Amino acid sequence: MTKQEFKERIIGACRRVAEAEGELTEIDSKFGDADHGITMTKIASAIEAAAEESRGGIRAMLDDAAMAVMMINGGSAVPLWNTWLDGLQEAAPEGEEISAGEVKEMFRQAYETLFALSKAKVGDKTMMDALIPATEAMQAAGEDEAEIFDAAAEAALKGAENSKNFVSRFGRARSYGEATLGTPDAGAVSMSYFFAGLAGK
Repeated sequence: MTKQEFKERIIGACRRVAEAEGELTEIDSKFGDADHGITMTKIASAIEAAAEESRGGIRAMLDDAAMAVMMINGGSAVPLWNTWLDGLQEAAPEGEEISAGEVKEMFRQAYETLFALSKAKVGDKTMMDALIPATEAMQAAGEDEAEIFDAAAEAALKGAENSKNFVSRFGRARSYGEATLGTPDAGAVSMSYFFAGLAGK
């Protein structure tokens, strides 16, 4: 996969997230600050602009994206996405070509970098409910890039849907306890849309 092809997937992912601003705000309004949709649109816009403007290789593009997100004010999602993107760039190739194996390694490293900060697991009702299944699905997929991203998107969607069966354990929502049952986590939903966009869905 070339940098251009990967960039197009990244841009597609950002636009998929931005399109869901209203839905994400609605979900977050139930037990959060009702700002997740706005924050994620800011994050998606920053990543897209950085990808469009970057003149270096794949690692430079992702580093630019992480830096752009770091500059955003507001929203608990900002440091989490900055950390995840930073993990992606750490394992990314410097040139303009990326293999299937390198894609898997990038996303594995990104998850591990974020987990070191978050410590959240599947069942804690966070973005990790989508990210962890997606990352695991990527590792189990074959060597075809479309298969890798399709598997991740499917797993992330299922993970986000499944988050409605958990009680919130992080952030403001945890104070609502069992009332959070039945509502998916906004962070998991936004992450699932990002993976859907990566897969072109």
